[in-house]
Amino acid sequence: MTVYRPLLQELLFAYGPCGQEDAVRDVCLRELRPEVDEAWTDPAGNVIGVLRGGDAPAVRVMAHMDELSMLVKRIDADGTLHLTPLGTMYPGNFGLGPVAVLGQHTTVCGMLALGSEHTTQESPRIWRTKPDQGDKALDWPDVYVFTGLTGTELRHAGVAPGTRVCVDRSRRTLVDVGNDYLGCYFLDDRAALTALLCCARDLRGGATPPGDVYFVCTTNEEIGGIGGGYASRTLPGELTLALEVGPTEPEYGTQVAGGPIVAYSDALCVYDKSVADRLMDMADELGLAPQAAVLGAFESDASHAKAGALTPQAGLLCLPTLSTHGFEVIAHGAIPAMADVLTGFLRDPWREVG
Repeated sequence: MTVYRPLLQELLFAYGPCGQEDAVRDVCLRELRPEVDEAWTDPAGNVIGVLRGGDAPAVRVMAHMDELSMLVKRIDADGTLHLTPLGTMYPGNFGLGPVAVLGQHTTVCGMLALGSEHTTQESPRIWRTKPDQGDKALDWPDVYVFTGLTGTELRHAGVAPGTRVCVDRSRRTLVDVGNDYLGCYFLDDRAALTALLCCARDLRGGATPPGDVYFVCTTNEEIGGIGGGYASRTLPGELTLALEVGPTEPEYGTQVAGGPIVAYSDALCVYDKSVADRLMDMADELGLAPQAAVLGAFESDASHAKAGALTPQAGLLCLPTLSTHGFEVIAHGAIPAMADVLTGFLRDPWREVG
């Protein structure tokens, strides 16, 4: 059941902030090359592997390499860094603690900090965020990164406005939650990437797919689906199918203990019903108890592509995930389940349901 775990952990340890996904890209290329007929990196930085099939329309399957991260906004003379987010999250999603500042020459370990709890109104930045005082939600202007270095030392390390800041590798180890679950930061979208790579291996070992399958590990999904949009526009095919984490909340009727989530819509588009129905049907055939969902406050590579008229059809398959964009939790079987549904779907993506 956990044969995928070493690969998932390797992907989690690799830093991959938006626009700087090099370490993740290297792993994806290494894993994808033996399983496809051709693999390459496109001008947008996407990793693409194509498995040649028959004469049916091609399918583009996407999972993103980038992660939620931070961007240096300015640097004080004493070496303090002030940040802005890359993606939708707040300091509370990550918590205070060690971060990796990816300098041009050196990676610097810093500490995401708010300041001392033992303060009064004379420290208004801290005071206003205390629940028993100002009761203001903690936001990026309230926190900073302590580096222990001077401004000159940071310049020598290649740290400047625009430098990416990531949750430190020391906080990226998978943990077992209960008997049946795994937890870590950045399962979005490293868990789905793992499922994509497992699917490529499984599909390679079976019958030739009816059409070409393009496996696409995309860039910059968290800031607008940029890599996925470029791939949808430039690669052949009539369908873009995104693999993602899926929120498990009462408003959607989804549970982390349930089967794969199939989205019928999100904040950007209505997914093609025929595609969603086919995914549901495939998961049903496998006995995986799929969960249909109408998602709000959610976007994907596929919905960006559909909303931008870059693909005629779009679909979204998700791993049920607790606390998306935070310390995320999935079931042990969620990755194999996604890979199995995807493999079955790609072996006959255009079959009508019913």
